[in-house]
Amino acid sequence: MATFPSTQCFRAHSSFPPSTASSSLSSSSSCLHGQFHRIAVSSIPKRFTAARVSLQSQSVSHDNLVGAQDGAVATMVTPIENETPFKKLKDGLRSITSSEELKDATEFDVNENESTVSITVVGASGDLAKKKIFPALFALYYEGFLPKHFTVYGYARSKMTDAELRNMVSKTLTCRIDKRENCGEKMEEFLKRCFYHSGQYDTQENFADLDKKLKEREAGRASNRLFYLSIPPNIFIDAVRCASLSASSGNGWTRVIVEKPFGRDSESSAALTKALKQYLGEHQIFRIDHYLGKELVENLSVLRFSNLIFEPLWSRQYIRNVQLIFSEDFGTEGRGGYFDNYGIIRDIMQNHLLQILALFAMETPVSLDAEDIRNEKVKVLRSMRPLQLEDVVVGQYKSHTKGGISYPAYTDDKTVPKDSLTPTFAAAALFIDNARWDGVPFLMKAGKALHNKSAEIRVQFRHVPGNLYNRNFGTDLDRATNELVIRVQPDEAIYLKINNKVPGLGMRLDRSNLNLHYAARYSKEIPDAYERLLLDAIEGERRLFIRSDELDAAWALFTPLLKELEEKKIIPEYYPYGSRGPVGAHYLAARYKVRWGDVGVDQ
Repeated sequence: MATFPSTQCFRAHSSFPPSTASSSLSSSSSCLHGQFHRIAVSSIPKRFTAARVSLQSQSVSHDNLVGAQDGAVATMVTPIENETPFKKLKDGLRSITSSEELKDATEFDVNENESTVSITVVGASGDLAKKKIFPALFALYYEGFLPKHFTVYGYARSKMTDAELRNMVSKTLTCRIDKRENCGEKMEEFLKRCFYHSGQYDTQENFADLDKKLKEREAGRASNRLFYLSIPPNIFIDAVRCASLSASSGNGWTRVIVEKPFGRDSESSAALTKALKQYLGEHQIFRIDHYLGKELVENLSVLRFSNLIFEPLWSRQYIRNVQLIFSEDFGTEGRGGYFDNYGIIRDIMQNHLLQILALFAMETPVSLDAEDIRNEKVKVLRSMRPLQLEDVVVGQYKSHTKGGISYPAYTDDKTVPKDSLTPTFAAAALFIDNARWDGVPFLMKAGKALHNKSAEIRVQFRHVPGNLYNRNFGTDLDRATNELVIRVQPDEAIYLKINNKVPGLGMRLDRSNLNLHYAARYSKEIPDAYERLLLDAIEGERRLFIRSDELDAAWALFTPLLKELEEKKIIPEYYPYGSRGPVGAHYLAARYKVRWGDVGVDQ
């Protein structure tokens, strides 16, 4: 890795806490002018094309170190650069178009052997780490996406040896379907790079000991460090404080992935962000929402912005309503204690579904740069009306017997209070007050213990004016409505419902699907969302991570509703375990002359 200008200046910039860095910067006028530039060229993975080249430019002003105020403006004002040899190199890298040119560029003053990435999973003994994070890291290693020099450390309070961690991790690792021939060998190589350190989350000395172990593995190379906080939110700040003061990188980048929930309302979210920014700059905080890493969610912008047939249709002139539907066919399954503190609105709607809505409804960004995309998402969220109680239906599942099997009620969970009013189901109508979407209802529905497991986006188009074939459909004009369905999970697919003539001498119409079924079209297995997001965090790509002003705007929509539900002790509508949810959800949709797209045989 090549560092400009001096290692001392770079260390002052990249180490944290920012307050410490800023004090050291004040004594060096040479560090206060210009910018540090870093070229990060990871070992080139065997991906479709050449590996990504990340050109990152970070100002060393005090404001930027502590995380400059987040807003809709993406680009910062930067000083005019002199025509230096580095600037020429940077400009040259930007124009690289072939793998040969990329190879030449990486050989110019950049030695990949001089840098390493250390990934520390804080909370390594928990379910999320075992079931998602370690398997995702192995998948990235297996397919050649991790840099040549990397180390994975598990950190938790549990007493465990390196061998015990490797044994625990090995039970959850799987290989890609299309590359099984060297599975065992790859697993063994990956596990050799996994280590464990036991310590408290609020003790700097324990993180200082971790720092020593990391330095031993880094072997004098430039160190880049990624911390994944797979721990409860009430100990986020302690862990970040200790990591920042005792285990941050001295000569590379340090990044922290923060798992949801990001607070319970606007106030707690703002307090969490403020506390994090005492030790981290905004550019170091990666707020993860794993739904944004789903293949079909990632494909939303491609579908819309690279297909001419959809772009002119994407507005109130042609779209009657948009539905975002999330359902699970199981209950809390012993996690009721955690769930009861948040409920389905905080757990699913305020983050997963709202983020998908923002991606769906945003205007065309200036570019695919992370800040340009996030700017447009923020504009959507700020254009939305805060939710009103009359536009929301809440429910809670009750016990039900079906096929001789008895299914428990939500309050039958031993970790849930018997008088709990926490909703396990919610449906809501949201509106975006801008020129493109004025008057179009965006309907959300999310629930547990429903009849199936699915997540999908349904775009229902308006009726054809003066349709010549209306008589063929009778009085049910909804059957003649075109609908675009994006099925996020399971069995990923994109299909468009059209009207079609049934072959024969008569005039009989049928509703047919133009179907892109991923399993049939693509032989390659779809990566897990955590794989994509971990790779992006390692490479510094922030496009699929949530910025603090996005978070503020999202909470501003839901906080008044949540407070009203709790203060008025609104009783949820009870629905049987395994049903389609409360009847009230259908009345809510009918109020806006909408029918839920997932109801009925013609789905």
